[in-house]
Amino acid sequence: MLLKMNLTLFLICSIITIATFLFWEFVAWFSHKYIMHGFLWSWHKSHHTVHKHTLEKNDLFGVVFSIPSIVISMYAITYNKPYLFSVSLGIFLYGLFYVVFHDFIVHQRLKWRPKNRSNYLNRMINAHYVHHSKHSKENCESFGFLIVPSKYEKQNLKIRKERQETQ
Repeated sequence: MLLKMNLTLFLICSIITIATFLFWEFVAWFSHKYIMHGFLWSWHKSHHTVHKHTLEKNDLFGVVFSIPSIVISMYAITYNKPYLFSVSLGIFLYGLFYVVFHDFIVHQRLKWRPKNRSNYLNRMINAHYVHHSKHSKENCESFGFLIVPSKYEKQNLKIRKERQETQ
């Protein structure tokens, strides 16, 4: 009976973690479109500007977005709330995925990119290049990250090795 309860708890927590991870794509899209390209453009502008700095003012968003995960996680651990911990884990995993794919693979903040890329990964990179083709908060497109419409499919994608004007 204890094993069945633990398996049930594990499955429910796994579903909550995955659902939170997927929901966070909507949170990221909404935040990117209406907050970063809205009233907090003063932070996000650094991400649409060519520079040689290691850090950008835009990186403050990573700190802000980590707060819900940290607070929920601390509460969940303190009060033994596994479902809430699953929510914090989903947020954390989305943030980790975002850093690896956005900062490392797309923007090359660490010089690493897989040699064998799927069409989906190339589409994700191209959509981000399209987004960065605008250097203002208006008239941008492609605010999401995980959900990438097929219109961003590009044959013979030229991967940029260095941060450039449109990257």
